[in-house]
Amino acid sequence: MSDPTPLYRWLKDEGPAFGAPGLAPRWTSSRKDAVSTSYAASSRVWFTVSHGILNEIYYPTIDRPQTRDMELLFSDAETFCREEKRDLDYDFDYIDSDALAIRVTATDPDGRYVITKEFITDPHHPVVLMNVKITGDETLLSRLKCYALLAPHLNGGGAGNSARSIDVAGKRCLAAWKGNTSLAFGADCGFTRSSCGYVGTSDGFQNLCRDKEMTWQFGEALDGNIAIMGEIDIARHREFTIAIAFGDGHHAAVAQMMQSLATPFDIHRSRFLVQWGRAASPERLTPASTDGGALMRISHNVLLTHEDKTYSGAFIASASIPWGASKGDSDLGGYHLVWTRDMVQTATALLACNRTDTALRALVYLACTQRPDGSFAQNFWIDGTPYWTGIQLDEVAFPIMLAWRLSKMDALGNFDVVPFVVRAAAFLVQYAPITQQERWEETPGYSPSTLAAVIAGLICAADIARTNQSTELAAFLETYADWIESHLDEWTTTTEGVLHPDVKYHYMRIRPPAPGEPFYNEQAGPGIIRIANREPGEQFDFEARQIIDAGFLELVRYGIRRADDPLIIDSLKVVDHVLKIETPFGTCWRRYNHDGYGQKKDGGPYDGWGQGRAWPLLTGERGHYELTAGNDCTPHIAAMERFSSIGGMLPEQIWDQADMPAERLFLGRSAGSAQPLVWAHSEYLKLLRSTVDGRVYERISIVEQRYAVPLDKRTFKNHVEIFKLRRPLTDIAFGHTLRILHTDRFRVVYSLDNWATVLNQDSHFVGYSGYFADIPITGPNTGTIIFTLCWSDEGQPDRWLGRNIEVIIVPKS
Repeated sequence: MSDPTPLYRWLKDEGPAFGAPGLAPRWTSSRKDAVSTSYAASSRVWFTVSHGILNEIYYPTIDRPQTRDMELLFSDAETFCREEKRDLDYDFDYIDSDALAIRVTATDPDGRYVITKEFITDPHHPVVLMNVKITGDETLLSRLKCYALLAPHLNGGGAGNSARSIDVAGKRCLAAWKGNTSLAFGADCGFTRSSCGYVGTSDGFQNLCRDKEMTWQFGEALDGNIAIMGEIDIARHREFTIAIAFGDGHHAAVAQMMQSLATPFDIHRSRFLVQWGRAASPERLTPASTDGGALMRISHNVLLTHEDKTYSGAFIASASIPWGASKGDSDLGGYHLVWTRDMVQTATALLACNRTDTALRALVYLACTQRPDGSFAQNFWIDGTPYWTGIQLDEVAFPIMLAWRLSKMDALGNFDVVPFVVRAAAFLVQYAPITQQERWEETPGYSPSTLAAVIAGLICAADIARTNQSTELAAFLETYADWIESHLDEWTTTTEGVLHPDVKYHYMRIRPPAPGEPFYNEQAGPGIIRIANREPGEQFDFEARQIIDAGFLELVRYGIRRADDPLIIDSLKVVDHVLKIETPFGTCWRRYNHDGYGQKKDGGPYDGWGQGRAWPLLTGERGHYELTAGNDCTPHIAAMERFSSIGGMLPEQIWDQADMPAERLFLGRSAGSAQPLVWAHSEYLKLLRSTVDGRVYERISIVEQRYAVPLDKRTFKNHVEIFKLRRPLTDIAFGHTLRILHTDRFRVVYSLDNWATVLNQDSHFVGYSGYFADIPITGPNTGTIIFTLCWSDEGQPDRWLGRNIEVIIVPKS
């Protein structure tokens, strides 16, 4: 970045700061009280608030944090120095119930002065505005000093930042930069003094703690972890507005800051509220709430806030970094990334709020981010660049379900979803039923929640294919879904349960792959789950039957299983026995037993190991089940409302042990993970819509009609067993059909009588899903089918598999 002094007068003051490069940078608390932005797409800046102060500010996209925090400090220059986030008591409220304009009222513990702050963004520029009014004892205020302290973390990190004090149009302000991104920091009244310093050595906070007043005025701090501070003359200005502006270069940032400050704050606020008024909260959902719709309005706006404004339709999981105060620059992602799973949850919740246009934007964005093989990265930056790279089959299935919902609402406009859907379905065919990671992103195998999404996704894809006259592909995808469904309970349950004294047959969290299957863990061994994030010295290998989660409820949600299925009911008994947590605010559940992703047992931050805590979104999932079962889900709605923060933010996890005041951890209140978790807000909105409708909003009619009926009333029977080289088959029932799948055209050479008779079958093409060949198992009702495969390319010699495969024929049960 070029030197800003050619355009602006550099206020050298006392010269360069000492103590470079400062302490190792850290982020800040993830327990946000609010996340906000302007409703207009032209204002490409977002901010977060917690502990009564500004935290991370994101620019120019919602995945790029540019600051750590900004707060005010107060001193009488003689006896005390107080900072807002630690020393003042504060109240929080929204200026308008339909907008994310925030008011924080902070009070001196001795009652001598009150600071009222209002936070918005400039409705049309990347500028965060904070209007401040100070009232109190006039004798004290006449000598009270006020300082604004900002920690830039430009371009996503605290290291390598630089800053200078500058003069712009006669006003003292500060400029910071890193790479091509610049920040301008100023006030409408101008700073009377300013300083740049290195965090922990020469920053303004160290100065005030030492001297009770500002005695340092360093003109610059270059290439380090820095903090910049400006003094406000509150003897003359009891009300003032601070601006933090961003730009690609110093002039862009400074000019936009000055433009914003030139307009009175009241005008900006009025425009901000008018814009959010156009968002139109879904008031029809209010009767289902127990708080008069307060959390409903906040949740609706939180979802909208997490959409990017450059990459339209892209929604991140959360504008927070879990346990941020213990995380440094190496934690690049935090939760400000796109997870396809979370994003489709968001889009579906917005559909439940009748925002079909927003959901369509999300679908189009996903189609543009889809890989050529039909999959999606585990998570990725807003521009589509992968971050983590695991294969999660539910993240491929969910977009198909979203496409189907929009198609049934006739809300696709001119967007042709067929290529997108058939590619995603083809990827499911290639990999299902074994996923590398289930929805908790840790373990491979046969997961009830993942398979619920896969089955539903394939049936939705088949329906879209049939609607577009691809009847053969539709039948193929339906058969694949039927095959998975027919083995679902076999693959995902135990008959030797050890978690509940009265229940032996129940769903498990996941069944790990067997030897020879994809993603088999040789180190763990057959039937063993290796649980991540366990405390050093704790057991981390468990038998699959020893671990349960409530993911099987997705089978009920989408219509694959009935709510009164005895297996579902018994599995819930185990879940409640092992995972249920009672709090003063309602019931919540942990993800699975022996989970290590959460605050440590002593209250310390998760840093690679800890103790998994209760998740409010699981209260919403249970509420959906209770609704399907014909029970009252109001207690679950009320619990989610009570789990939210003072600003209505729903946390990823709540503290589920006895209170630890020293760690600011209280039973039923936010733990240190992400807050808000957009998925939790989505689940809450969907639960409201489901309650209003009297039916689970996400129930898929064609799935329910196909599977949630007694076996003797089904309109189909599965008589197909599927073989893939990546997942061999050991046996097949007499009378069934052996279906062999491969991505390339092949010929199967086989025998049902130990090669006395040799038969051939050419494979059949089904588009992106590849090729298949069907072999009916006829003749003797026992024995073996032996086969091998051959691939022929024009002008090339035949390529043979090079071995025979044997599948035992067993009598039909």
